[in-house]
Amino acid sequence: MDSGILIESFAEFASSKNIDRPTMISVLEEVFRTMIRKKYGTDDNFDVIINPESGDLEMWRTREIVDDNSEDIWEYNKIPLAEARKIQSDFEVGEEVAEEVKLVEFGRRLVQTARQTLIQKIKDMEKEIMYEKYKDQVGEMITGEVYQTLRHEVIIVDSEGNELSLPRTEQISKDRFRKGESVKSIIHKVEMNNGSPKITLSRTSPVFLERLFEVEIPEIYDGIISVRKVVREPGERAKVAVESYDDRIDPVGACVGMKGSRIHSIVRELGNENIDVINYTDNLELLISRALSPAKVSSMQIDRDAKRVSVFLKPDQVSLAIGKGGQNIKLAGKLVGMEIDVFRDIEEQNDEDVDLTEFSDEIDEWIIDELHKIGLDTAKSVLALSKEELVRRTDLEEATVEEVLDILRKEFE
Repeated sequence: MDSGILIESFAEFASSKNIDRPTMISVLEEVFRTMIRKKYGTDDNFDVIINPESGDLEMWRTREIVDDNSEDIWEYNKIPLAEARKIQSDFEVGEEVAEEVKLVEFGRRLVQTARQTLIQKIKDMEKEIMYEKYKDQVGEMITGEVYQTLRHEVIIVDSEGNELSLPRTEQISKDRFRKGESVKSIIHKVEMNNGSPKITLSRTSPVFLERLFEVEIPEIYDGIISVRKVVREPGERAKVAVESYDDRIDPVGACVGMKGSRIHSIVRELGNENIDVINYTDNLELLISRALSPAKVSSMQIDRDAKRVSVFLKPDQVSLAIGKGGQNIKLAGKLVGMEIDVFRDIEEQNDEDVDLTEFSDEIDEWIIDELHKIGLDTAKSVLALSKEELVRRTDLEEATVEEVLDILRKEFE
């Protein structure tokens, strides 16, 4: 095996991966020194000279000349006088012999091992380079091509041919991918598994929506508008709080665009995810009101220590505040960082209605609390919903819901 072929192939790989010359020479030298150690037991008295550009390799063994009868003749860095004079006839005891060792002297097996070692080194460096490249890009958006669709993940290939994983759990429920299709996502997680880099992508992360805003809204890219917080129910609904650093620019209007022109492409990318863009404010009460949009809040009581807020609304606004499947109130709570409890405005309650707390002797308190969480605080507000709707919105079992409905119906019978 010609050493030039080994060195040149590695140099070509190193160049394509932007590996610096010292690192390249260090790797090559270590491979050949390993080969020397296997044959001679040590490489302490060897010099390895490599020229990656020309593919030249020189290995020199240096030993001190000792008398033929010396006890030191068996040491690795000593050579008997008689043997030294076979190399050069005028050598004397005490001088040093520098002898070139040719690759052919190592035998085919050792050279083949060196080749395999170098190939493995290349593979290891490729893995390390890929890991280092993506480790610093976590949270950045990437566009790749679908290479393979599997049951639990989609394999995406980047521009350099690296395989990245988009797990089913990180895909939007409406996502359907075909081989060769272009896909946008963010680099979600980078880790080493058994020496191999695992790059996990995501389309469900709030960061993905934030990156889409940066791409589609020039004012965000330029730093005039800032995305303060993003919360999502991927593929269903999202709330984005934005703030303008220029009083002349309306951040919500800039993000939505004329007739929704700017946000339309983002919505389409996310499988028609409903996106509420909210004007951020440090006024917590105002921020909560905006977060619960499109519902109109009558009043609220904020407990900052418990991170809980009680919001009072007119009856026709309660369902709007809660939203489909409780999405609106859940996202609003995440956006403001507080637990939101919705109540009907007491003044608006029907005199014939009965507060749920009146049933505490028949209905467990934790069940009443569950109903309060979705804005139901009177008997009629519960009876206005179907059994299926109540099961879906709460964490209550179907049998529990049926029992509650029976108790409430008897009150009005």
